[in-house]
Amino acid sequence: MKQIDFITQALNLTLFGMGFVFLFLTLLVGITKLMSMVIQKLQSKTHDKQDYHNSEFKNEMDEETKFIIEQAIKMHRGA
Repeated sequence: MKQIDFITQALNLTLFGMGFVFLFLTLLVGITKLMSMVIQKLQSKTHDKQDYHNSEFKNEMDEETKFIIEQAIKMHRGA
C-alpha cells in the first residue's frame, strides 16, 4: 500500500513539475517574441529617421566637400 502511495505522489509531482516547466517556457517564448516585435518596430522607425537625415545631408553637401572627403578616405586607406 505504501509503495502505491509513493508512486502516486511521484507521478503527481512529476506531472506538476513538467506542467510548470512547460508553462514557464511557453511564457518565455511568448514574451521573447513580443519583445522582438517591439524592437523591430522601434528599429524601423529609427532607420526611417536616419534615412531622412542622411538624404538631407547628401542634398546639402556640395561637390568640393565630397571631393575632400573622398581624398581623405583614399589617404587613410593608403591608396
